[in-house]
Amino acid sequence: MKKSKGIVFGVIMSYSMAIGMEIYNVAIKMGYNLNSGGFSTMTYEVIKAAIVEALYMGILVFIFSNLWGNRIGAAFAAKRTNPEKDNPYFCMIMRQAGTVAIMCPTMSLVASVLFNIILAKQSIYNLPVIWLGTVFKNFPMAFFWNMFAAAPFTRFVVGKIYSDS
Repeated sequence: MKKSKGIVFGVIMSYSMAIGMEIYNVAIKMGYNLNSGGFSTMTYEVIKAAIVEALYMGILVFIFSNLWGNRIGAAFAAKRTNPEKDNPYFCMIMRQAGTVAIMCPTMSLVASVLFNIILAKQSIYNLPVIWLGTVFKNFPMAFFWNMFAAAPFTRFVVGKIYSDS
């Protein structure tokens, strides 16, 4: 039961992060951040495009988070917290922070290669600076989206699914 709960948590978290980040990035790509009302002027066109991208990006998030993101996040937290002495919420936040610190650059690299090099046919020579710019753009959103939306939503949903367990 614990393993299946972990897989369900991972899938929901991966897609929660992917949909939030894709809405953010699609809205920027469509120029909504430059509008007079900013992101508040978004339309369902953004959501539709973001859902399409999140369908496959969520799979990639799940794969990379299970290969190294979650492990490095746990190691980050283990070096900075003591579960026997520290508040459990603080330990959880540190693990989330460590995971975002590794997953944002990872997924920014994936997005840079996919959207800029492959689809937009930019020179691979520019990949390091494209990737760096993508990390700069995405990290604040990834951090706060994870802390205040995706992780609480995921814990809520998984708690409801496994409440009778």
